[in-house]
Amino acid sequence: MRAQIPYSAQIQILTPTMIFDVAIVGSGLAGLSVALHLAQTRKVVVISKRALHDGASNWAQGGIAAVLDSHDSQDQHVADTLVAGAGLCDETATRFIVSKGREAIEWLIAQGVPFTRDENAELGFHLTREGGHSQRRIIHAADATGHAVQVTLEQKVREHPNITLLEHHIAIDLITSDKLGLRQAQTRCHGLYIQNVETHQVSTVSAHHTVLATGGAGKVYLYTTNPDTATGDGIAMAWRAGCRVANMEFIQFHPTCLYHPYAKSFLITEAVRGEGGLLKLPAAAGSAAGQRFMPSHDERAELAPRDIVARAIDFEMKKRGVDYVDLDIRHKSPEFLKEHFPTIHARCLELGIDITKQAIPIVPATHYTCGGVITDLRGRTDIHGLYAVGETAYTGLHGANRLASNSLLECVVLGRAAAMDIESQPTTVSPALPAWDESRVTDADEEVVITQNWDELRRAMWNFVGIVRTTKRLERAQHRIALLKEEINEYYANFRITRDLLELRNLVEVASLIVSSAMARRESRGLHYSLDFPDTLPKAVPTVLAPERKAPIRR
Repeated sequence: MRAQIPYSAQIQILTPTMIFDVAIVGSGLAGLSVALHLAQTRKVVVISKRALHDGASNWAQGGIAAVLDSHDSQDQHVADTLVAGAGLCDETATRFIVSKGREAIEWLIAQGVPFTRDENAELGFHLTREGGHSQRRIIHAADATGHAVQVTLEQKVREHPNITLLEHHIAIDLITSDKLGLRQAQTRCHGLYIQNVETHQVSTVSAHHTVLATGGAGKVYLYTTNPDTATGDGIAMAWRAGCRVANMEFIQFHPTCLYHPYAKSFLITEAVRGEGGLLKLPAAAGSAAGQRFMPSHDERAELAPRDIVARAIDFEMKKRGVDYVDLDIRHKSPEFLKEHFPTIHARCLELGIDITKQAIPIVPATHYTCGGVITDLRGRTDIHGLYAVGETAYTGLHGANRLASNSLLECVVLGRAAAMDIESQPTTVSPALPAWDESRVTDADEEVVITQNWDELRRAMWNFVGIVRTTKRLERAQHRIALLKEEINEYYANFRITRDLLELRNLVEVASLIVSSAMARRESRGLHYSLDFPDTLPKAVPTVLAPERKAPIRR
């Protein structure tokens, strides 16, 4: 469909109604994996609300966890995942994904991903270790693995004649048989509405199968390691369409985000601690400055899982009245640091921090959404023809806490599984889909409502639904979110849509799901820690939320 024209001309010739075999919303590793696996047999569109490389996958530093060495085993990888997940991992899903690890890595290598080599290693690639892992099993491309993978797959996608790319297009909502008033035994997804964020034109996308790969919802919090695209779009759309979600209370706070006024969301990879980095109290701690504190919180010290490390840092910051703590790896040689962490070394140096001579100031920040849209091990949701993969989905792998570097593995494995399931399905004739109707709305009289509500929502989530929670804090958050949701939905119903409005609408939906899930869990487990319920219940049960009703088409 696009082989004869350059991308710059694509948008100009597209009509308001487009028909594809498969529509993929999101352009990270999960979405691009699905696209490349399907492109030989299907006409695919990849919808990205910004440029292809602007998602969270491109930011991932650490690597991909997989069993690639004879000293390691799938059983050990599964065991590490189950321990990190605090009893809530689905063991069947975990074993399935781990068992496909080597195959996933070999596929990425075949695509040309330039993983860091080590001629002394069995597979010929360097493996590192991260918190929670009992073995070195993280294959990586220096300290910019996500970027290396994203660039490689992006080139493949851009070159493929069966893949149409719609960059700078944001998904609005899914179109289902229920919304169309069609009587079917099972609700089916027939496509979605999208908006060109530059021209504001809304188009209808008709597709036999739709894949949500929009990533997580880190922007629901004030401080996050996530890019601006992480606004929970896929989770919110699936929920509005009638899909169940699970375990939304488990929001992973990465323990080590760079603390600097001019550094936005810059992550200091887990591998820095894996290679010997030590957490210490900063100079502002007075006589305790320079002291390690992790050994007093967990016997695994700096290699403890992320939830434990994040809570320990939060505890020390509150106890000492400091704004950050130090991550110190100066005891390693400058040559080692420049070779293993070139991106971190260069970025910190730009900001006046020489990690070969200075400790790195860090704080915890929202990092990963462990819950999401419930799927099976083929990516299928509750709605026929609708799939979810990557951080958008809940497969049961991550449980109450994600083990480091399991996320990119899940993207590749479930991306391929979803593609294989789609290929096995016969193509059907899609019904005629209605065009987007803006005849009864007007341009917004002022944008301050959006900016005010965006800021208020994220601050409420940070203050009341953070690393440590209480019932009263959650109730306060629930009350404020309900008021914001009402105001945002009224604004959405009366004014023409914009990207900011759509993202805010999705964020307030996801915030509501997080709070509802957190209030339903009467214990502390993994990433969810409540001062009112500090004990862990003997039986681990996922938190499953189901929509009360199917949402109608907006207008």
